[in-house]
Amino acid sequence: MRNRLIYIALFALVMFSNDVIGQQDPMYTHYMFNTLAVNSGYAGSREALTVTALTRHQWVGFDGAPNTQTLTVHSPLAHEKLGVGLSIVHDKIGPVGVTSFFADGAYRFQVSQKAKLALGLKAGINLMQASLTSLVLDEQGDQTFQSNIKSDVLPNLGFGAYYYTDNFYAGLSAPKLLENDFETNTVTGTTQLASEKRHYFAIIGAVFKLSDDLKLKPTSLVKVVQNAPVEFDFTANFLIREKLSLGAMYRTRDGLGALIGYQFNDQLRAGYAYDFPLTEINQYSIGSHELMLSYDFFFNDKGRIKSPRYF
Repeated sequence: MRNRLIYIALFALVMFSNDVIGQQDPMYTHYMFNTLAVNSGYAGSREALTVTALTRHQWVGFDGAPNTQTLTVHSPLAHEKLGVGLSIVHDKIGPVGVTSFFADGAYRFQVSQKAKLALGLKAGINLMQASLTSLVLDEQGDQTFQSNIKSDVLPNLGFGAYYYTDNFYAGLSAPKLLENDFETNTVTGTTQLASEKRHYFAIIGAVFKLSDDLKLKPTSLVKVVQNAPVEFDFTANFLIREKLSLGAMYRTRDGLGALIGYQFNDQLRAGYAYDFPLTEINQYSIGSHELMLSYDFFFNDKGRIKSPRYF
């Protein structure tokens, strides 16, 4: 009984998110490897055709908990100042899912011998679907839940600025500038399902050499949305012999996390993260799991990137 009530409560939170304003965009513990999802200026920055897949299962054990799948692809063009990318995100909570398809483009400026600044644009569409017939109801026959609904296809635009060197980066972005209303056309007229809220992201990271075999990679992500508390992610990863990565994360107002990753070769890397909530949700959930897999396809004469890419 309690699980079904929680399930429906989660659904109601999303359905009425035009009144309850908070964090809507998916969160990622591997944000430092999934930057294109939030910042279009990142496109082409790895000097390779990079494919990254990520799956996040949040609040395991909690009925209807969020889960997110992300696929990003990006590469520089033959003209090294240009980068292009594609981001596909599917985010689901309870019976409600939002799927996004976005194309990314970036133009890079050489601001010094070692530093570049990229300005990017993001354009694409969002689609919300609600599988109401999948809900288990305490009272049968409620007409509200007798058919599934699908929103209109909604376009959106975003921008990103990304500054980087071999061992430092910083970025600012707003991936969705338009505050669209998800709507569906029914026999009774147009119904508003939910509305998007504009999110702003700031990201920063660096690499510090502690010894020949050990490097420290501190990173941080700041998320800002109107009428909601600012959220910070603080992460510290230790890179051992350019292969094994071990780290810890703290997310304000949310929880703690641990990360482990491995660079199998110059092209393939994988990562796993576990988050434990510090809020009351930990009474119902054992935590969140996140898996990341990334592969670089190189096209220069030596078959590898020109300089080390830690981000």
